[in-house]
Parts: sequence; structure tokens; C-alpha cells
Amino acid sequence: MSQEKPPVVTPVRVVIAFCLVAPFVAMLWVGSYARTEPVLIGIPFFYWYQMLWVVLSTALTMLAYRLWHRDQRARASRDGGAER
Repeated sequence: MSQEKPPVVTPVRVVIAFCLVAPFVAMLWVGSYARTEPVLIGIPFFYWYQMLWVVLSTALTMLAYRLWHRDQRARASRDGGAER
């Protein structure tokens, strides 16, 4: 009797990947933020945009971490507690 394994790529894992890749894409696409306008509290866009991504990256990494653990717990309970 063959037991069907759950798919490796699931919607939750796609969201996790997006959360982890988005900051890299945002920072590597320098042309999108290589300017001085708009200025926020006297700080040119180039600088405050990057500082904003520090906070956003932290939030996205925390979200990815929580989603990963939730996914792992769901898989373990579905597989009868087997470790992967």
C-alpha cells in the first residue's frame, strides 16, 4: 500500500518564500529608490526607504518564521508525529 506524500510546494511555503525574497528584490533594484525626493523629515528618499526596509524585513522574517513553524506542526500532526 503506497502512502501519498503531501506536496512540497504549498501555498503557505510560497508565501514564506515571498516574505524572504521581497526584501532582497527591493534592495537590489537600486533604480527604484536612487533619488532624493520625496524628503521625509529632512531625510532624502534614498535613506529613509532603506531604513523602512529594515523594519519591513524584520516583520516579514518574523511572519515567515511563524508560518514555517505552523506548517511544520501541521505536517507532523498529519504524518503522525514523524520528523522531517
